[in-house]
Amino acid sequence: MRDHKKSEELAVQRFQLISPLLAEGLDAGKFKELKEQIAKTNGLSERTIRRYLAQFREEGFGGLKPQGRKTSRKSEAIPPPILEQAILLRKEVPSRSVAQIIQILEWEGLVEPGQIKRSTLQEKLTEKGYSSRHMRLYSQTGSAARRFQKRHRNQLWQSDIKYGPYLPIGPNGVKKQVYLVAFIDDATRFVVHAAFYPTLDSRIIEDAFRQAIQKYGVPEAVYFDNGKQYRTKWMARTCSKIGTRLTYTRPYAAESKGKIERFNRVIDSFISEAVIEKPNTLDRLNELFQVWLIECYQNKRHSALEEKMSPETSFRSDKKSIRFIDPDTLSHAFLHCETRKVDKSGCISFMDQKYEVGLTFIGRKVDVVYDPANIEELTIEFEGYTPWKAKKLVIGERAGKRPELPEHLQVQNVDSSRLLKAAERKNQERQIEQKPAVTFRSVWKEDDTRV
Repeated sequence: MRDHKKSEELAVQRFQLISPLLAEGLDAGKFKELKEQIAKTNGLSERTIRRYLAQFREEGFGGLKPQGRKTSRKSEAIPPPILEQAILLRKEVPSRSVAQIIQILEWEGLVEPGQIKRSTLQEKLTEKGYSSRHMRLYSQTGSAARRFQKRHRNQLWQSDIKYGPYLPIGPNGVKKQVYLVAFIDDATRFVVHAAFYPTLDSRIIEDAFRQAIQKYGVPEAVYFDNGKQYRTKWMARTCSKIGTRLTYTRPYAAESKGKIERFNRVIDSFISEAVIEKPNTLDRLNELFQVWLIECYQNKRHSALEEKMSPETSFRSDKKSIRFIDPDTLSHAFLHCETRKVDKSGCISFMDQKYEVGLTFIGRKVDVVYDPANIEELTIEFEGYTPWKAKKLVIGERAGKRPELPEHLQVQNVDSSRLLKAAERKNQERQIEQKPAVTFRSVWKEDDTRV
């Protein structure tokens, strides 16, 4: 049986792979160029890319989940000496494709024809840091990045975290630093959401991203740095669920996200004023910040925009339609997902709590889909079953009656032991095989004495 979680992770990877081809306004020539580039970079055929596109357009995200028989990973393993030779071939000529590397290995007699699959070798080279993309990065010499700007709103959002002032929000009034999370629209410089938060973890990114989408729709793509708060499995899953392309900056390339960096420098002027004002609570700091954002940034003329209009005017005057999604779809996309094994009592342990899943799933691994803000009730997913709810197990003063095992797990009443009957048959067969064809006990000598 295919692992449900692995299937979803693979669907996320496939969506991010084809997402550049889903952008609006691509002409036939640009589409073909992008498709060829994606196929070459990832060691896939163009036919595979076309299949992924057709599956997504017909069935959505679920259509990208793999179907059919799962191949054995043991048969896909590449011996270390062969992998070393493949890496050497890639290092000799970085532009060599995976197919060419396999062909050389076969011609040199190092592997049998068909022994190595292209997708497997591509995966191993990527794990070791020798994918085509890695090799291009190594060959770059630090040339200056060209400025770019999207034509329409919501085509691309950028985001970053900025360290804020210290506030007396800790125990006994101890001052703690707060952090600003901002999402800015690339085309219009409009800030779709920005707020200060008390902690520095992935939860503040989730909250800011969700609020931005609720107010201003779903972006076609997002562009983040490589901070651990952004590079999470949750972010990849969420973006794929809502149809947003997820991209990250190259390491040590801060210039590539210049718009959000420029906005962060503008924030310094607010922080300077906030230090003078001395807000005592995080709520008060955010109230002052929202007023400053509207009056001193959103509605202020911006030199980089057409006719030097303000970011808000530029965003609201754009004729490109905004794509909103219904609340239920959005809520489901923002849920987290983890795997747990069901114990012999039919329960799982999750965040130091017990949840009853069902005796049917004893010993099996299930997917737990949940909202971090509310874990009173979890959604349990298992392939072949409709998702169901699991509530916290209430432990009373007395032990409750043990629930009956499902019928397929109950001991069957029988009249005899199949093991013993089978053993008797096997023993009879063994005796027949060992019995000699001639018994010398019945042979006598002529003097009536036995041999």
